[in-house]
Amino acid sequence: MSLPRAVIPGRRYLITRRCSERRFLMRPDRETNNAFVYCMALAARKSKVSIVCVGTTSNHYHAVVIDNHGRLPEFLEHFHKLFAKHQNALRGRWEAFWATEPTSIVELPNSDDVLAKMAYAIANPCSSHLVDRVHVWPGVESLTAIEEDLPLVASKPARFFDPDNADLPDVVQLGFRRAPGFERLPHVEYAKLVRQQVDQAVAKAAAERLEKGIKLVGRKAVLNQHWSHRPNTREPRRGLSPRVACRNKWARIEALQRNKAFLDQYRGARADHLAGREAVFPAGTWWLCRYAGLSCAELGANAPPS
Repeated sequence: MSLPRAVIPGRRYLITRRCSERRFLMRPDRETNNAFVYCMALAARKSKVSIVCVGTTSNHYHAVVIDNHGRLPEFLEHFHKLFAKHQNALRGRWEAFWATEPTSIVELPNSDDVLAKMAYAIANPCSSHLVDRVHVWPGVESLTAIEEDLPLVASKPARFFDPDNADLPDVVQLGFRRAPGFERLPHVEYAKLVRQQVDQAVAKAAAERLEKGIKLVGRKAVLNQHWSHRPNTREPRRGLSPRVACRNKWARIEALQRNKAFLDQYRGARADHLAGREAVFPAGTWWLCRYAGLSCAELGANAPPS
């Protein structure tokens, strides 16, 4: 079981989740791309989570999000459940779609950290040496939509979703919110800034291929991969799983100390509860306060919002 995490309104995160056994269960095709956008748009609408950008490969995705109302677990549950069920129906599978390790949720305290992780997420197909340019990637990519200031549009998938369910929209739009701290920039300047960051990541990947002799997979080869296959490379195991990504040393230390304080208070409240004493869990406690009816401190009592 992973450590408890404070769910605080306004925080920004880089979300990453992988497919089971690193298999290419998200290999790009028309139905997969459409379902990914549709399911994420439904989950974002339900939880009021804002999407800053998304990036996919054949076996995992990245998304930078803003948890406006402290409902991130609701967003993740809804999106992961819907998309997994659709993809299993599409592939004729019944087993687990997502990998067993917890979803990676990395807090991004500063605006520059959000921008850096946007470039990381968007350029990931290039950094993984699948394609040489972002717009060549045949899966879901958000750079074009951000530059053109337009949403991604998806229709209700033909598989899994009940065509007669009037509660499910026939068409949805997945819009991309401006990264925090850059709201006052003219759109042209914001799009240029994002493009510059992405271009740097793409150029770094190209330099790595040249230096190490890495062969590009290519768009055609990606599309020809079978969805049940997986990479031949070994994935590093038992490494660190960061909860905060921050370039500023002191802001990073502050975020880590804040998270430690939450964990200490959570453990103390849990010990009181198990001992039969009155317990008040710290602000940001999600499941116990929402579904078990336990007392939770008001926001600001133990941790300021980000």
